[in-house]
Amino acid sequence: MNRRKFLQIAGSTGLIFAAGGTAGCAPTDALKPWDPAAMAYPDPVRRALSYAILTPNPHNRQPWIVDLKSDTEAVLTCDLERLLPVTDPYSRQIVIGLGCFVELFSMAAADQGYLADITWFPNGEPGDELNQHPIAHLSLTKIARLAPDPLFAYVLARHTNRNPYDTTRAIDAGVSQRLLGTASPNVSIGTAIDGQLLHDLKVLTKDALLTEIQTADAFRESIDLMRLGRAEIEANPDGISLGGGFMEAMILIGVLNRKSLADPKSRSFQIGLDMSEEAAMTSMGFVWVNTVGNDRMAQIEAGRAYMRVALQVTADGLTMQPMSQALQEYTAMEPFFRMVHDKLAAQPDDRVQMLARIGYAKAVSAAPRWPLDSRIRES
Repeated sequence: MNRRKFLQIAGSTGLIFAAGGTAGCAPTDALKPWDPAAMAYPDPVRRALSYAILTPNPHNRQPWIVDLKSDTEAVLTCDLERLLPVTDPYSRQIVIGLGCFVELFSMAAADQGYLADITWFPNGEPGDELNQHPIAHLSLTKIARLAPDPLFAYVLARHTNRNPYDTTRAIDAGVSQRLLGTASPNVSIGTAIDGQLLHDLKVLTKDALLTEIQTADAFRESIDLMRLGRAEIEANPDGISLGGGFMEAMILIGVLNRKSLADPKSRSFQIGLDMSEEAAMTSMGFVWVNTVGNDRMAQIEAGRAYMRVALQVTADGLTMQPMSQALQEYTAMEPFFRMVHDKLAAQPDDRVQMLARIGYAKAVSAAPRWPLDSRIRES
């Protein structure tokens, strides 16, 4: 953002969606997990995990805990303190994020010549509520001449971008074909890069996003997870980070605070709505991930596919932002949930698990992460 635009929107909810996570934030300790030097572990399991913690996940909650068993074995569980009970009441999105985590772990292991053997839900698949039972048992085996995944090369370049996209640059059909190629036997991928469906999805995702901002309980969940300024980001490198020199100044003079971000009567709140609408309506394409059914394994498979989709988008030089508000299971989203499934679910049992906008935009910085050691328990 330029200075004039920043000063116009300072203190508005639009900062959440327009700031691109930590846009303009100088490198801090919270960004060190993205440094290749932070991945130089001698043992293969920690090295693979050091990449896995960079995976996309809802509200940047980073809901993973890893119990290390040896240099080649670990158990993944979910941190139940990091759920999103209002917007994700059945923890579907959390489980998708854990699927992303294991997919990136597997790719990072293969890059070292190790095959990841994964046993899902070794104590049984959880129901509507997650528990402390393991999500996955992870075991690495050295394989001679194991080919690395070509998408792994784009891990450090992949960042969620919430800014408006360049409406002068259309998406080539070849991009769509490559995204469709990331599908797996249990997951289907869909795309829209032109025509009526693209327009309809712009409007649908815009309306769902604005509805979430205007739904007090849902938006309060986001407000409570905001990290305002460098000190808060360093202390809690998760959630929604608002940092950088301009924002630090606005915090210092009292313009940027949680009260101003949450007040629907303020001019800044309306500016935030306008900016959120602009971002949605500049989408140049959409990609979605469908599964047959919606059990926990379907959600895991959706996460693994979404991770590959995000890396393929990056490989093609585009950027991406999840726009899955319409897929969430709380009352205000019910009409949008029906609409998005009417448009994108080919069969009655299909479940749309993820929906994201894609396009071209100026690069943004990485989102903060907890260091790997803070997420590990050694047996």
